[in-house]
Amino acid sequence: MTQATSSTAAAANTAQPAQATLCDAPSETPLSGRRRILGAATAAAASAALPRFAIGQPAWPSKTIRIVVGTATGGLTDNFARQYGEFLARKFGQPVVVENRTGASGTIAADFVAKSPPDGHTFLVTISTTVWAARVLYRKLPFNPDKDLAPVTMFPSGALLMAVHDKLPVKSPKDFIEYARKNKATFGTYSPASLPHMIADTFGRSRGVEIEPVHYKGEAPMWIDIASGQVNAALGSHQAMLPHLQRGSLRMVAAWGGRSPRAPEVPTFQELGFNEPVFKLNGWMPMCAPGGTPEDILRKVSSAIIEGRATDKLKTLHETFGVPEVPPTLDETRRIWKAEGPEWVAIADRLGVKLD
Repeated sequence: MTQATSSTAAAANTAQPAQATLCDAPSETPLSGRRRILGAATAAAASAALPRFAIGQPAWPSKTIRIVVGTATGGLTDNFARQYGEFLARKFGQPVVVENRTGASGTIAADFVAKSPPDGHTFLVTISTTVWAARVLYRKLPFNPDKDLAPVTMFPSGALLMAVHDKLPVKSPKDFIEYARKNKATFGTYSPASLPHMIADTFGRSRGVEIEPVHYKGEAPMWIDIASGQVNAALGSHQAMLPHLQRGSLRMVAAWGGRSPRAPEVPTFQELGFNEPVFKLNGWMPMCAPGGTPEDILRKVSSAIIEGRATDKLKTLHETFGVPEVPPTLDETRRIWKAEGPEWVAIADRLGVKLD
């Protein structure tokens, strides 16, 4: 079930370390010698109190950084992982390799990262389903998201758009629901219990119709099937569906998470009268490290992500995908994880889906 794809961002040249300068020592008196001995003893005691990773370990990062992505190539999550990965390579002077390990709602990728050494050289970028909803999708999840993964940041997904095949007689979500009353209706998702799956389920439960979810391992293959008419509708990023929009094979009918800067004319679900809990959630792409990764490394990476957001290249990335928001700080990320995670879990639990 695992698919791996790699790309390496070349590390930028780093400055040469400052050369140590040997200075002449002053002549030593008995008192100064005693102070030197006491000072050495104090330093030794302080060193003993330092975290184990800081003693005798090379400066971080000391080797290639690996970012494992839980979705297929070509979609929103994959693009954010790759382009932020390129910035981290330049920032820290080490190559960054991105690997796509798809399947099982991202838990294959998450399990790999959860079991990796907590040395700051392996990270996960995935969807909210993996870190929150998966705990109710699987009876025997092979890792504990709260203990085995350490959140670093939460890339915002921005506004996501519902689109239908252009030949479908549908111009709004309500039209789609009415279509489903009379026809077999299908809705593409990029994993079980992902946001599109939750929306399809909400349509069915709140309006009394049957809508079949069709699960994929990422956005790119999903939009190919919507554009060809094999599946009726889906929800995802504007950029991932753009080639099909340009060919006229898709029609956008609603926006989730606010109006999209890329398609401001498309109304939101809430503006169209959909007020169920799923339409009030925030969309995230969590970035995590293995549990136990040193705090200072988590903070360095989190701060670097925010720094990278201000560069021209990553500004363009956000504009391209219609994601104006800035990733939160590490402390904000931890607050979001604790506050919003239970909401995703509750909605996923209502689906009643078990994948093992």
